[in-house]
Amino acid sequence: MPSTQRSAALIAAICLSGLFGIVLLAGGIWLAALGGSWYYLLTGAVLIAIAFMLARGMLEALWLYALLVVATVAWALWEAGLDWWPLAARGDVLFLLGLFLLTPWVTRSLVRRGRARADVQTYYAAEARRASLPLAMSLGLFLLVAIASWFVDPHKIEGRLPDVRAQLAADASGVPAGEWHAYGRSGHGQRYSPLTQITPQNVANLEVAWYYETGDVRGRPGDPVETTFEVTPLKIGNRLFFCTPHQSVIALDATSGKEIWRYDPQIRGKLALQHLTCRGLSYHPAQAGAAAPSGPQAAPPDSQAATSAAAATPDIGLPVAAQAGPAIDHCPAKLFMPTADGRVIALDPESGSVCKDFGGGTGQIDLWRNMPNVNPGGYYSTSPVVVTKSLLIVGGTVLDNVSTKETSGVIRAFDINTGQLVWNWDSGNPDHTAPIGPGETYTANSPNSWSISSVDEELGMVYVPLGNQPPDQWGADRSPAVERYSSSVVALDLATGQVRWVFQTVHHDLWDYDVPAQPSLIDLTVGGKTVHALVQPTKQGELYVLDRLTGEPVLPVTEAPVPQGATEGERLAPTQPVSALSYDPPPLTGADMWGATMFDQLACRIELKSLRYEGRYTPPSTQGTLVYPGNFGVFNWGGIAVDPQRQAAFTTPTYLAFVSQLVPRADDKTLYVQGGNRPQDSLPALNENFGAPYAVQLSAFTSALGLPCQAPPWGYVAGADLTTGKIAWKHKNGTVIDSSPLPLPFRMGVPNLGGPLMTAGGVAFLSGTLDYYVRAYDVSNGEQLWESRLPAGGQATPMTYTAEDGRQFLLVVAGGHGSLGTKAGDDVIAYALPKEQ
Repeated sequence: MPSTQRSAALIAAICLSGLFGIVLLAGGIWLAALGGSWYYLLTGAVLIAIAFMLARGMLEALWLYALLVVATVAWALWEAGLDWWPLAARGDVLFLLGLFLLTPWVTRSLVRRGRARADVQTYYAAEARRASLPLAMSLGLFLLVAIASWFVDPHKIEGRLPDVRAQLAADASGVPAGEWHAYGRSGHGQRYSPLTQITPQNVANLEVAWYYETGDVRGRPGDPVETTFEVTPLKIGNRLFFCTPHQSVIALDATSGKEIWRYDPQIRGKLALQHLTCRGLSYHPAQAGAAAPSGPQAAPPDSQAATSAAAATPDIGLPVAAQAGPAIDHCPAKLFMPTADGRVIALDPESGSVCKDFGGGTGQIDLWRNMPNVNPGGYYSTSPVVVTKSLLIVGGTVLDNVSTKETSGVIRAFDINTGQLVWNWDSGNPDHTAPIGPGETYTANSPNSWSISSVDEELGMVYVPLGNQPPDQWGADRSPAVERYSSSVVALDLATGQVRWVFQTVHHDLWDYDVPAQPSLIDLTVGGKTVHALVQPTKQGELYVLDRLTGEPVLPVTEAPVPQGATEGERLAPTQPVSALSYDPPPLTGADMWGATMFDQLACRIELKSLRYEGRYTPPSTQGTLVYPGNFGVFNWGGIAVDPQRQAAFTTPTYLAFVSQLVPRADDKTLYVQGGNRPQDSLPALNENFGAPYAVQLSAFTSALGLPCQAPPWGYVAGADLTTGKIAWKHKNGTVIDSSPLPLPFRMGVPNLGGPLMTAGGVAFLSGTLDYYVRAYDVSNGEQLWESRLPAGGQATPMTYTAEDGRQFLLVVAGGHGSLGTKAGDDVIAYALPKEQ
């Protein structure tokens, strides 16, 4: 090997060791000063010493490097155990540099100066081998530890859920076995199907039966970042019904996937949208013996009734559905579509025509009626409305963290046939539920329900998950009513709208821990008795199991002390509720920090120590607070699936930390946090909190490389026994093939957004992971049984049904999610077992 090449290799080794050492020493001093680990400081000093020894041509540099590798392996095992990804982050750079130091280009260049012997080359080759042996052995030790960690999963819980222990004589929901009539299949929100054709034994044979593209993809002018295809279709008869992000309603043949009709509500433009989505439609079947209504309800849109309705509402240029599209006089059955401009439209399932016998001849309800602070797009129902035999119950989302002058989060019930207001529950005026009078308005800026509600018509209650009053991170001015109902699940009387009970999941919420998911209603056998239960997932990882008649906990709930020390003028709750069934992760420590290399791991450790963090419920601060679990949620709108026969839940916990920093406001006009992301046209200035003393800067807790600062796994599937509160099994889920710079299918466990589906066949399905797959799992033990590649992100909840050919179909929507950055799509895909020959 030419001496010039040998010298170049040695110079590279000197430079790399010195550079790495300087970076680690500087960062290590910073971290140690913050009270963190001294490892990086010491390692940096050793690497600088090694660089100096290499420059002096000292073979002892290799011995010292070997000691550094051994010490690093011991330190990594002490901090992370046999957990591959944390081990890799701690040792990858040192391992690769060690391999480079072992190359002949480096070792043969380490010739002591001044030695003059005829056999110098033979002598030095032997010396180089002897000096390299300890380093080779230390790298071999690292490799053995790494290989051992490949066969160990310290995050895994092995076990089994109970077998069927509550045989159901019939489907209590009243939905035919092969159909899907509501977002969660029925008003109980179980996301469970009684179909049994697909089993753990045959699910691997699933194949695409048909494929449909809607033509509706995000990227149009006026679209907010969070333009998403999150819908779960309905299946009624042999038809599928669903809505698209830009609000079209589509009916397909459930067996062939062919389009039958499409309806465009022609929503008005220039909307102040934070989200543009439609999670689903609602269905009301034809009533036996019901006749077409007569009188003013069936009158044309220019009737006195329509004129009166319009007079009670600010004129914001909303279209009138019965005038803007095809309409018929009477609809025996109805589909209800909430629109982004603040309406609910009634459609005929047969033809897609607007129902003129609804809404005083308009075919719609105007949700802006009696609302304060009218700002088109700043309020609408992103989730399907609740349908009962006689009522349509509507909540809606308000702009989050934009201002203190938003519209109301009122919950309203309308007559299912006419659209007339029956009652309204305003959390700012909770005892007065009679229909609001002319000229009155609901309470501004009150907690809203943007997620999906559930209903038990036999008990006569609707169960509403409530969010927070904006702004989320500042609550000094909240009223007693807000303090009672914010971040709660509230049971309202179906007949009157009066509160039957309320259970608060977070006291004085300052973390955007609004209740995000539909409650699941299920009957449990506890202590030998049947309990009508409600299971409520939360962003912070609790699964509250409550008696849905009284709101009392079925599984124990305790109050735990939480960090104190609020920003000046703010207050904090001294304790927060914790359920016996909890997916709350352990608090993060420096040992939990991660990165692609030891350098970004060091940067994440410094960031962790620079933020305020004392565990869950650390209050917001101007310093910057680490929020973990973050407001993305351990559980979000996809919720969970529950099996009424096993009395168990299939869950998809996600773990991502976020950073929340309060930014003092000097006025109500300046944009303090938008930076280069200033809103276009009518889109709102998010997180500015106009009217509050602070704006808020929110971000994911990531390194400079864009990787989460916390070590994987970030996402799991897990099964829980709802009668005991025990997590039976828990497995990391999903790969980074679609979210890493290199498309490698490392099974690290990735976040999920979109709910699961359980079936009586013993198979669960999930499509919402950040990699583009739909997967099937054995409900008993969580084992993955099958997967199929999707053309885009599958951030929606799948459903299942029986087609006319007798086969059980699995239906998946793949449209991506704007704020998650998953690939956009417009795909509806049906899978089934092969037809019998």
